[in-house]
Amino acid sequence: MKKPNSAGSLYYKIGLQARVEGNPDSPVDYGNTVSEWQEQFETRAEFIHLRGGETVLAGRLEGRHTQVIRLRSSTASRTITTDWRVVDKRSGDTFNIRDIEHETNRQFISLTCEKGVAT
Repeated sequence: MKKPNSAGSLYYKIGLQARVEGNPDSPVDYGNTVSEWQEQFETRAEFIHLRGGETVLAGRLEGRHTQVIRLRSSTASRTITTDWRVVDKRSGDTFNIRDIEHETNRQFISLTCEKGVAT
């Protein structure tokens, strides 16, 4: 039986980060744009580890780990795009966001994320 979605399952603390352009007028840049990750907001989330699928197993052989990160839907979380990344506040692991799914109950957003790939 499927476990119901609830606030009690949001055990992990995560930060969501987006790239921010550096100062293009700075003489240090010499015309290059430098972008850094800047945290947009923090929230609680649930990590759902994927098993089974052929692409998931192939990814593990390549050192990638695919999982779903579920968080509450809010004004801030609805601004997330696939350009952003997720940082686990406890371990410091970073995850690239591959897909964003707004669940049918409109209370949660599921992010399909990958760890172990270039950011």
